[in-house]
Amino acid sequence: MSDYDLIIIGSGPSGRAAAIQAGKLRRKVLVIDRKDRLGGVSVHTGTVPSKTLRETVLNLSGWRERSFYGRSYRVKDQIDADDLKSRLHMTLDHEVDVLEHQFNRNHVETLHGLAKFIGPNEIEVATEAGETSRITADKFLISTGTRTFRPDYVPFNNKTIVDGDEFLEMDTIPRSLVVVGAGVIGVEYATMFSALDVRVTLVEPRDTFLDFIDQRLIQEFTYLIRENGVDLRLGSAIKTIQDADAHVEVTLENGRHVRGEMLLFAAGRVGATKSLNLDAVGIETDHRGRITVDRKTYQTNIPHIYAAGDVIGHPSLASTSLQQGRVAACHALETPTLEESPWFPYGIYSVPEMSTCGMSEEELAERDIPYEIGIARFRETSRGHIMGLEHGLLKMLVSLKTRRLLGVQIVGEGATELIHIGQAVMNLKGTVDYFVQNTFNYPTLAEAYKIAGLDAFNRMPIPDEFKVSKKTAKKAK
Repeated sequence: MSDYDLIIIGSGPSGRAAAIQAGKLRRKVLVIDRKDRLGGVSVHTGTVPSKTLRETVLNLSGWRERSFYGRSYRVKDQIDADDLKSRLHMTLDHEVDVLEHQFNRNHVETLHGLAKFIGPNEIEVATEAGETSRITADKFLISTGTRTFRPDYVPFNNKTIVDGDEFLEMDTIPRSLVVVGAGVIGVEYATMFSALDVRVTLVEPRDTFLDFIDQRLIQEFTYLIRENGVDLRLGSAIKTIQDADAHVEVTLENGRHVRGEMLLFAAGRVGATKSLNLDAVGIETDHRGRITVDRKTYQTNIPHIYAAGDVIGHPSLASTSLQQGRVAACHALETPTLEESPWFPYGIYSVPEMSTCGMSEEELAERDIPYEIGIARFRETSRGHIMGLEHGLLKMLVSLKTRRLLGVQIVGEGATELIHIGQAVMNLKGTVDYFVQNTFNYPTLAEAYKIAGLDAFNRMPIPDEFKVSKKTAKKAK
């Protein structure tokens, strides 16, 4: 007989959700985490810290009020690294406390140590104290997440040349910052520090960035961040990175040089699977250390071993990881559960923030789906004026054939909150008519849906049910 019904390796979003779900089902579950505090990368160096940092930056810098009071407006004149860290640590402590309480309430056991497989149903856990123990289980869930990609050509020194995990531990706020990699992490940190009036250069070897987002939105976003002071360098790979003590010197393949007090290398992450000894159970990983799974059940090629969260790759979001963990636990414990909804939102907590759900124009064009566009700008809403928003865009894509909403893209204040209205309409197979027929609170930014809906509606053929017959028209007269 096994020691546990389910052993979960990793306590990030997917591990957390799986453990709580298993606890709700009154199963014997153990969560193993190599760190001495629960929460995983999401709580300690990823999602929660970066979003907390963003909110701290926007509050202390007075960013949101500058359209009223001028670019020189500050809530706090001299902002230092301790100002950023104090709120950060308060938030992290709260997150860990809530997680520990949830585990206790649902009778989830925890163990701190490094786990590795030694057989199909057995793992060995080594603690920092040097002790090892062997534990068995009927089912396993791997939710170890990712670690930063650290190539040899980057001379990391944990001070002026850092990766995404080390960046939050900075001693001082640099006057100039070079960010390598215009992925989600790089874009978020680059735009945050630009809001602090740090001179930021964002370097991306490819000619484009954030390719999974609608290009109209990226064009708008690119214009805004350049207006905010981000020097965006696209299309040239890095030749060398030199630690010159007082500064960091970056030489690009096109011959140009970039100099900054600090360099953040944010060009990718790899699955944290190296120490798991997956060969012992026959699970293979790709070149980035990620595990392949059945995307409906989250089973690996070994049926009783599951994997969820960032360790399985795309979309690598905390939100989807939570859902994956719950679904995996239900399937592993043979409990019926609702299927996952097809449309989920992406949120990029940059300055300004972006969020999308559904298909982009590029996807619609590839599939030869006839569509219409509806656009609203935040400055067209009364709420936008009240908040002093000079920029912000909501775009919706509507099928010309079925009138169904197929995609929503938003850039601007509150984008990650507003997106859920579009998500709900899409998942319920709603049409553009919903936005025309329904009333939205006034004044709100959500009114942008009404404006965009009317914009698309007025461009489209009138539905038959809205047409007035000649006979009805005569009676009306």
